[in-house]
Amino acid sequence: MINIKEDKRLNPLNHSCAHVLAQAVLRLYPESKLWVGPVIPEGFYYDIDMGDVTLTEDDLPKIEKEMKKICKDGKRIVRHELSRDEALEMFKDNPYKVDIINNLPESEVITAYSQGEFTDLCRGGHVDTVKECKNFKLLKVSGSYYKGDAKNKVLQRIYGVCFDSKEDLDKHLEELEEAKERDHRKLGRELGIFMTSDLVGKGFPLWLPNGFTVRHILSEYIMNKELRSGYEHVFTPPVGSVDLYKKSGHWDHYKDDMFPMMKIDKEEYVLRPMNCPHHMMIYKNSLHSYRDLPVRIAEIAQDFRYEASGALCGIERARAFTQNDAHIFCTPSQIKNEFKKVIDLILDTYKDFGFKDYSFRLSLRDKNDTEKYFGNDELWEKSENELREVLKEYGVEFYEAEGEAAFYGPKLDVQVKSAIGHDVTLSTVQLDYQLPEKFDIDYVAEDGSKQRAVVIHRAIFGSLDRFVAFLLEETKGALPLWLAPIQVSVIPVSNEYHLDYAREVAEELRACGIRVHLDSRDEKLGYKLRESVTHKIPYALVLGDKERDSKNVSFRKYGTDEQGVMGVNEFAELIKKMKK
Repeated sequence: MINIKEDKRLNPLNHSCAHVLAQAVLRLYPESKLWVGPVIPEGFYYDIDMGDVTLTEDDLPKIEKEMKKICKDGKRIVRHELSRDEALEMFKDNPYKVDIINNLPESEVITAYSQGEFTDLCRGGHVDTVKECKNFKLLKVSGSYYKGDAKNKVLQRIYGVCFDSKEDLDKHLEELEEAKERDHRKLGRELGIFMTSDLVGKGFPLWLPNGFTVRHILSEYIMNKELRSGYEHVFTPPVGSVDLYKKSGHWDHYKDDMFPMMKIDKEEYVLRPMNCPHHMMIYKNSLHSYRDLPVRIAEIAQDFRYEASGALCGIERARAFTQNDAHIFCTPSQIKNEFKKVIDLILDTYKDFGFKDYSFRLSLRDKNDTEKYFGNDELWEKSENELREVLKEYGVEFYEAEGEAAFYGPKLDVQVKSAIGHDVTLSTVQLDYQLPEKFDIDYVAEDGSKQRAVVIHRAIFGSLDRFVAFLLEETKGALPLWLAPIQVSVIPVSNEYHLDYAREVAEELRACGIRVHLDSRDEKLGYKLRESVTHKIPYALVLGDKERDSKNVSFRKYGTDEQGVMGVNEFAELIKKMKK
């Protein structure tokens, strides 16, 4: 989906349309006071103090009608330069604009833009006439605190979008509808994957039985893959001492993103934001020879980060999340081979899931702002060059992104394009010389001397939560058979005559390792079938007189016209074969 804020043509077009919206609101609600109306990636919005008026979606057509009149009138958009005194005089009746003017730097040129009777304080830029803004749509309305502060007044925020042509607008609106249908928050609620509760806390999703089943299957899948690749699994507590994070450097570089410190028995603890320090201590628990390396430690680990409330988004971005994390301790000579093995594991996983639209991003340190990074320049140059060399030798295409590195080292991010056009970071691989220095991560070399090991951080799924969100949006909730939380719904035509046989069938299928839901509700057959489709269950079995008497099942496959009749054992074998 196009980023309107970054588009050279659509940005000024949407900026001008925000002014058309503001002009229409002032015509309809003259007592309103305008604040700001910026362009955003999705279009534009305007925050307006409308006094006692609370807009609803039903009010938007009336505002759109007035906007169309303004566009049809076709007034030119004219720029004015103002002195500070002129600006304060022009907007003296609007305290929001006065506040903006008073906070502008003394050296800044103050400008306003007019179209007919309407003038707004604005930096620009704009299109030539309001007539160019005619292909627009108001999308929604919500409340927004003035300056984002909950102590301030709630303003009305009206969202909209504008394009050059009706065709482009219609296409965009179709994409928005598609995105809405694929939104993992909507699907998660409808399919019983997860829920949220303000009483539990914002950013702390609760995984429901269906969601836990999906998590369990994914965890088992990736852990088995890791075991075959020589990893050993550990389990560590999701809390650590502040001293641990001071030693790792996270406290200095990351404490603002952590939850507040807890004091217990005069000791200081914090919920962990990542697992590296714990894994460093596990490695140090015993001596290691060069013959032992590489040591690959993996964990399905829960972490906590204090994300801003405005950034929270279902399970895609939460304050409690689970990482498919691992750390590889190796000699410098093993870096290239281990890095390649991680890339192989990533690509093999993506092949299993059918991911094809992805790219590799080499995330580097911002050389103009080194304060937020760990360590010395020499180690940074060394690690960045080594990653670049590995990628070139491996033969994968990649692009470089300065300023996107972790604070302790450069990394390779795999950017996957989602079904709704989002660029999502799934897998990451990071090369780290810094933590080995901090924790004295050594091994005994062939000559008996102690040598410093190197650490490779890697996450194949990244956040397990984000991976599930991505899968829900990618599949529109119709997860593949092997991953579906319920694989078969068993539906008796009549509870009075067919429920006992339905129970037998459900028990036989469960004994074969198939995840089954028996719909024993006293509802009509059509309703139960619709429910099975709504929940995107791969197979529905309908059991009536014929099926009971012949000991068969009638099946229907979700999303297709495929249906048939076969014996229970034959059907179980079909499901097991398809799962493989």
